[in-house]
Amino acid sequence: QLQLVESGGGLVQPGGSLTLSCAASGFSLDNYAIGWFRQAPGKEREGVSCISALGGSTNYADSVRGRFTISRDNAKNTVYLQMNGLKIEDTGVYYCAPILWGFTIATLRRHPDAGPWGQGTQVIVSS
Repeated sequence: QLQLVESGGGLVQPGGSLTLSCAASGFSLDNYAIGWFRQAPGKEREGVSCISALGGSTNYADSVRGRFTISRDNAKNTVYLQMNGLKIEDTGVYYCAPILWGFTIATLRRHPDAGPWGQGTQVIVSS
């Protein structure tokens, strides 16, 4: 099973920026499309962004489009989520996972090879 580790979260003021990292160990990320998800307090986990295996295609939830940028460095076996213009409603725990390509952001599906959800990385946007 594929296991990814998220990092880079923290406490930031509204309008601030953070860059999240999603690192793989023990397997090569470049065979998989990757999705970022988040779970706000009291809400279900939702898709935020995704990137194809070679990085040529990306997609974003409407709520983050224009503010977040997903990218990947397959040489470093890492996927990133650059988050600018953070809003209070971006608060939550962010997770990454290998996904099946071809689904909408709202219906992202984890790849069958994906392991259990990791611990995620906490993002708190607060003044």
